[in-house]
Amino acid sequence: MQSLQKNKSYVAYTISALCVAYSLIHLWITFNPIPELLQRSFHTCVGLGLVFLLFPVRCCFRGLEWILFAICCVCFLYLFFEYQDIVTTRGGIPNLADIVLAIITTLLVLEATRRVTGVILPILALIFLSYPFFSHLDFMPHKMLTRPYGLDDIFGQLYLKTEGIFSTAIGASATFIFLFILFGAFLSRSGMGKLFNDLAMALAGKTSGGPAKVAVISSGFMGSINGSAIANVVGTGAFTIPLMKKIGYDKNFAGAIEASASVGGQVLPPIMGASAFIMAETTGVSYATIALAALLPAILYFFAVMLQVHFYAKKNNLKGISADSLPLLKDVLKARGHMLLPMLLLIILLSQSVPISFVAVYTIFFSVIISWLKKETRMGIIEILGALEDGAKQSLAVMVSCAAVGIIIGVASLTSLGNVITSSIVILGAGSLLFSLILTMLASMVLGMGLPSIPAYIITATMAAPALASFDIPIIVSHLFVFYFGIFANITPPVALASFAAAGISQGDPMKTSFYAIRLSLVGFMIPFAFIYNPAIILFNTQAGGIMANTFSLLPIDTILATICATLVSVIALAMAVEGHFVYAMNIICRVLMGVGGILLLLTHSYGEIAGISLILIAGFIHFLFTKRYKDS
Repeated sequence: MQSLQKNKSYVAYTISALCVAYSLIHLWITFNPIPELLQRSFHTCVGLGLVFLLFPVRCCFRGLEWILFAICCVCFLYLFFEYQDIVTTRGGIPNLADIVLAIITTLLVLEATRRVTGVILPILALIFLSYPFFSHLDFMPHKMLTRPYGLDDIFGQLYLKTEGIFSTAIGASATFIFLFILFGAFLSRSGMGKLFNDLAMALAGKTSGGPAKVAVISSGFMGSINGSAIANVVGTGAFTIPLMKKIGYDKNFAGAIEASASVGGQVLPPIMGASAFIMAETTGVSYATIALAALLPAILYFFAVMLQVHFYAKKNNLKGISADSLPLLKDVLKARGHMLLPMLLLIILLSQSVPISFVAVYTIFFSVIISWLKKETRMGIIEILGALEDGAKQSLAVMVSCAAVGIIIGVASLTSLGNVITSSIVILGAGSLLFSLILTMLASMVLGMGLPSIPAYIITATMAAPALASFDIPIIVSHLFVFYFGIFANITPPVALASFAAAGISQGDPMKTSFYAIRLSLVGFMIPFAFIYNPAIILFNTQAGGIMANTFSLLPIDTILATICATLVSVIALAMAVEGHFVYAMNIICRVLMGVGGILLLLTHSYGEIAGISLILIAGFIHFLFTKRYKDS
């Protein structure tokens, strides 16, 4: 028994050493670049090997996972040693060995993805992968017919080119996504998670429904860094959900608060779960422009969730946490406030157009140095090695998702299936902008089901966003539109993984939790339509330069201020309408007027804004009369 325990320790130490080496090699490659195909294949194949070691299947014999790890390494080493021959002598034309290793790599990707993310994404990838095998047969719809494809066409595309498994999705994962996950691991080891929680507790803990507001604030910040709503629910929800239940929140509503805040973190600048960097690479729009364009919508989303949480607490007479149990803001900032400096450096460097990968590495080193300022946060060699190990492990979920998405992208590129989906949306939309937007919304939510934010964005940007080009919608607007709905698939049935994860912690009903999360995220579902009908919400003049323009000028300051004021009022009105409470309970007439007024104010301008403000004022006047009558009685 003791010998077995020692063997387990040796295995664990070996896996930890491999994870640390995996992270260090990524840091080294940042400043010593290698060819794209080799960098991406190393990131993928070695990462797949780590997945098999870290997510073993119990029913298999001992040692199988190490055999799979070795096979994964062979898939990379083959490309490494054959690279010159592949790109020069053979010009990317596959031979028998290429095809065999391509099939093996594809199967490894599907199995690793199943182990980490579940069956949804592998099944979706298999559906797409099966298409070119049958796309030339007579039973296929006319629009989906293609020429026959052989194994060399299909698997050569997936393995030998940067348009398949090693596509831009894996390229993003191998560079800045991995590094920002690693940055988050270093922040976590230095106590950033505790800092966010303590700050939120100090700022909002004693207010009505305080723990719920703590959940919104802390989950929003952490969700922006870690890039996975589900992982964020599991990480922060274990702390926030029991606190919410303790002061009287319904278990389903408590889970919904955590799910909606974690999903919202994916749209919160500056990091946006690393999706902002992929969007910049995909659209050609600068990162700074995307981050600033996403800022006001993200603020509106979190403001709306906070207001609904507040009105729910007032309506149900839910108190905050006793002040004696809360940390003082000055004490929190004194102990750990210096750990906000790496985030500040991150924003400064990104605004100066420093290469994104360099920014991540610089902030990692800066985080370590800054942590030495205080004993509470000081990182020693054990913490640094632990962060390197944590970063490697946490990156694997994104890596396998991006690799599986690469299969989808490869098939779509080979067969032009993306164009078929785009044209189908355009045809079904029948020239109606609103109908086309609804179809694109539905397509984005279906394509984003069960996916982390990054692969959800990549798929929706490839398959759904081009459908909006026929309406002369600027590329940044169309990509933000599909991105929002792709990540909101995490809280919408039937595959609401973030809601289901929260329900598991709260011991609530998954479907009820999901519907509460939709209710809390109502403004989030409206914001993408505001991108189209009230484009001032992104603070840039998107009408200049055409739909493919990648540079935009800021709107005049008076227009920006007017937009901020109008949208904030609209969000307040919508929150009151949804929760049915302001000073006292609101009657149905006030709720309807508030809701319609809020929608008009958020989605329109000019006369629509005037009508929206008028309805809100009328509703407020009616509510004031009822409140006064209630007091007098």
